[in-house]
Amino acid sequence: MNIGQSILEALESLNSNRLRSGLTILGIIIGVAAVIAMLSVGQGAQSSITSAISGIGTNLLFVSPGNNTVDVTNPRPLTLADAQAIANPLAAPDVAAVSPSIQGSAEVSTTIGKATRSAIIGATPSYFTLQNFTVTEGSFLTQDQMLGYASVAVIGPAIADKLYGRHDGLIGATLRINEQPFRVVGVLASKGGSSFGSQDSRIIVPFTTAQARLIPSTVPNSVDELLVQATSPKTVTLATEEVSQVLRERHRTQPGLDDFTIFSQQDVLSIATTITGVFTIFIGGIAAISLLVGGIGIMNIMLVSVTERTREIGLRKALGARKRDILIQFLTESSLLSLFGGLIGIVLGWLLALLIGQIATATGNAFSPTVQLNSILLATLFSAAVGLFFGIYPANRAAGLEPVEALRYE
Repeated sequence: MNIGQSILEALESLNSNRLRSGLTILGIIIGVAAVIAMLSVGQGAQSSITSAISGIGTNLLFVSPGNNTVDVTNPRPLTLADAQAIANPLAAPDVAAVSPSIQGSAEVSTTIGKATRSAIIGATPSYFTLQNFTVTEGSFLTQDQMLGYASVAVIGPAIADKLYGRHDGLIGATLRINEQPFRVVGVLASKGGSSFGSQDSRIIVPFTTAQARLIPSTVPNSVDELLVQATSPKTVTLATEEVSQVLRERHRTQPGLDDFTIFSQQDVLSIATTITGVFTIFIGGIAAISLLVGGIGIMNIMLVSVTERTREIGLRKALGARKRDILIQFLTESSLLSLFGGLIGIVLGWLLALLIGQIATATGNAFSPTVQLNSILLATLFSAAVGLFFGIYPANRAAGLEPVEALRYE
């Protein structure tokens, strides 16, 4: 018996029990669809997170006080003097710009009675350039506003929507931060969420204003973070070494006992990619369990089919069919069940991924599941393997029947 004849006979057998065949492949359909949809969600999440991080730039360094990896005695905070030392081109020639910032949170309200709690960032004008921020209206903070301790603010679109119900036509509007009036001078373009939280839900005020009136500190001129821009992505490593050396000299620490932490965009991107990759494998593995359940369903139905067709098997053997012919016939049937389920599951999984993307868009989350070819191939090959694996035992059982005993079976 050739393969073509085996396929035709398998199709005839499956067609004679359409309802049973349909219910059998349902488990495979659900399994393949779940695997493709979940892997697509994982890939979409990874793309969304990495693009949000990469959108800031690949030549940024984030310098923060403290070091969680070593026990440092009397760690010194980062200060404005540290920022000025790092910005010195003689000390750090591969550093293009430095922007200190302080961070906190405060109650924010408007004259129309709307109120919420928001993250407050005290920053210098260079902060916006280093973060690749853009404004939909208005302007960034200026050097004059910082030197003059101005009561002005640039707000994110999410905060604007919460407080005013819109994010346009707000230039000159008044908001109160901790009961202190501030004038809106700019509205940021949406950047969505990242590993640092939503960048659309923050209010940025001049560094000096925040330091004097909103985010007091027990250490004069201390900062919560330094944004350091390397001259190019290729000089990130050199810039990191130069920043480390400047801070070690100023803080009088030894190598390996740094009282500060430096992260590059590549470090953050690598961590985010690793986390989302593990997440994708995890949810894909959970979805694959339903494929195993579908495979068990195939084995169960094929065992029933062997029992029902015992006399047919005996007759085939009596007419000269070899054990290999019977084995191929039943393996072909189980493989076709799995293949049909896999093909339908691919279409269903693709539709589910589109539906998830539409739901995410409708709820205001910029998220797009990505159906990749490797996901389709993985689900298809796995479903075919499931059909073969769970079809081997019923096929062996059918091929091992003795012709005389099979013909006598009622």
